[in-house]
Amino acid sequence: MEGLFTANNVWMMVCTALVFFMHTGFAFLEIGLTRQKNTINILFKNIFIITVGLLLYYILGFNLMYPGFGEESAGFFEFAGFGIAPPENGMTPEYADGGYTWWTDFLFQGMFAATAATIVSGAVAERIKIGPFMVFVVLYVGFIYPWAGSWKWGAGFLDMRETPFYDFAGSTLVHSVGGWAALVAVWLLGARIGKFKDGKAQAIPGHNIPLATAGVLVLWLGWFGFNGGSVLSADPEATSLTLVTTCLAAAAGGVVSALVSFLRYKNLDLTMFLNGILGGLVGITAGADQMSPEDAIIIGAIAGALIVFAVSFVDRLRLDDPVGAIAVHLICGIWGTLAVGIFGKLAGLDQFISQLVGIASYAAVCIISSFLILFTLKKTVGIRVSEKEELEGLDGHEHGMGAYADFRMNEH
Repeated sequence: MEGLFTANNVWMMVCTALVFFMHTGFAFLEIGLTRQKNTINILFKNIFIITVGLLLYYILGFNLMYPGFGEESAGFFEFAGFGIAPPENGMTPEYADGGYTWWTDFLFQGMFAATAATIVSGAVAERIKIGPFMVFVVLYVGFIYPWAGSWKWGAGFLDMRETPFYDFAGSTLVHSVGGWAALVAVWLLGARIGKFKDGKAQAIPGHNIPLATAGVLVLWLGWFGFNGGSVLSADPEATSLTLVTTCLAAAAGGVVSALVSFLRYKNLDLTMFLNGILGGLVGITAGADQMSPEDAIIIGAIAGALIVFAVSFVDRLRLDDPVGAIAVHLICGIWGTLAVGIFGKLAGLDQFISQLVGIASYAAVCIISSFLILFTLKKTVGIRVSEKEELEGLDGHEHGMGAYADFRMNEH
């Protein structure tokens, strides 16, 4: 028993490290798909999110997300107190069915918490003030994410339904939570200067596509921990199946996205290929443990096709999302959550309806909360940099430094 407990815990710690490594991937992807003059600003935001996110999750997030709803509770809101003092059995096989210790539980879940705000960071890149963004992160990661997460992962009201809402690793609880906030933020901020001309979207190329490519590959690797760790043990069958479905969905998403993009635009667009991979990963995340390999390929393929049309649709709405976060994390997050009721072991009408209820619940809380936070900031301190700051770059104006001290490049 002790040997199995140790093996389970080691696997969960490895997965925790892989999810942490995903923040490197997010950083690479975001700076690669944006302009050189904003590199420091994007990196600063990413580092702020993971550091402050972990501290906030320690102070109140963990016990807000896992409050231990009582039998008489409505499963909507409870708080178990500040800090993370472990229970008496927290370091024994009695805790979490021997899958991991209390400390590992906290750290693994804490890595997930910061991801939601990182999704928003990419969508608002190149024109948001750093101060208001930091305030938003504190409120959204510190309070909104763990509170909403308690509704399912904390055994709250969505888990209490006769047919419980199902989200294995966070297509909705992580990706759509970030995606809804990204949508609201992009709408309130407005587009970057030069993004739309005569009503048509203009390409604003990123300054380092090789780095963006490396970021996607790092994220794919990190998903081994993101989904694999969500088994919550080192169970051989469950973990291996989850990793197979995760990888097949990613591969299918990338291939189909590239193919659909080629058929539609007559070019082999690497950025669309990359976002297709991410779309496949987001799409499979809600049900990675429930799907057959064939199901995973279909789910990933549909996600890949959705990416192409979603990116175009976002542009037609005159919403400027430099990294495609809304298409990848929101649209494919919704698709992946619905797919649980269509494919795999849980497929059925009751499950599909339960998935819809979950999606609507998270849409409501995320849209309302992110709007209240960002609209208040917009009307008080402002959330957008000046035209001069945007044109010259946020690195110099917000941070007083450049990313590449010995290299300069003309940018328009």
